[in-house]
Amino acid sequence: MSHADFTDYKHQLAASFDIRLNYDDDYTVRRATRLLELAELRSGDSVLDLATGTGIVAIDAARAVGAKGKVIGVDISRGMLDQAREKITVEGLRNVELVEADVEQLNFKSESFDVILCSSALMWMSDIPGTLRNCRRWLKTGGLLAFSCYSESSFTIPLYVRACARFGIALPNCNEPLGTHERCCALLRDAGFNRIDIRTEQFGSYLDPNEVKWKWNGEPNWIDPRGNPLTGLSSEQLSEIRAAYESEVDALTTEQGFWHEITMFLVSTLRDDLSVLLAP
Repeated sequence: MSHADFTDYKHQLAASFDIRLNYDDDYTVRRATRLLELAELRSGDSVLDLATGTGIVAIDAARAVGAKGKVIGVDISRGMLDQAREKITVEGLRNVELVEADVEQLNFKSESFDVILCSSALMWMSDIPGTLRNCRRWLKTGGLLAFSCYSESSFTIPLYVRACARFGIALPNCNEPLGTHERCCALLRDAGFNRIDIRTEQFGSYLDPNEVKWKWNGEPNWIDPRGNPLTGLSSEQLSEIRAAYESEVDALTTEQGFWHEITMFLVSTLRDDLSVLLAP
């Protein structure tokens, strides 16, 4: 699928990842590793990795399922997939297929996979309920869906939201739809999943407040499926919002620095009819 086929939002999303040439680091690998540990892949499993990116999850999954298994990694970012292909070639893996496509436009046959994985990307879907329903349809009976997502209070996004709110601007938080255990469970139940396990892990750390201010991203390129209310604002308005954002950073800074929360939810569910299990 060419980039011209994407909606404006999906095109913007793909472009934002295309330019991330140094995506793999200790954090991105650690979070992917935790998801794979949760999945407990077996030799011979068929695996679908949604929003595979640079293939961190897909490549480790391919090692786990072995020559009798199969992994399909899908992503809309050509730049991400190019990096994944390089790594797959270096490792000589033959059981991984990469597909450049919008995850929400996929059309696999029912009961195609033993496991479906999605590392920290489900929040980018414009139709999360529809994506989850598709996952249930694509899974074999007894198959596992495992994904990671973040609390609505993670990263500096809440600071952007509060800064914009001072000026009457409702800036959407991309983590909000999946931002609590309760919302994750509600979405999964609506999609037909019943046995649900959610584990919470903290990847946060204290940062220099000046580094946090430098990370300002409150410009017209804000990416969220629900739209971007910053588009069309004047440079003066954006400067006022940035000043409000910096004041939010100052208010939360302690002697240890600014606490940069990264609360990750590791969510797993089976395609069966067992009772709900929600772990703290």
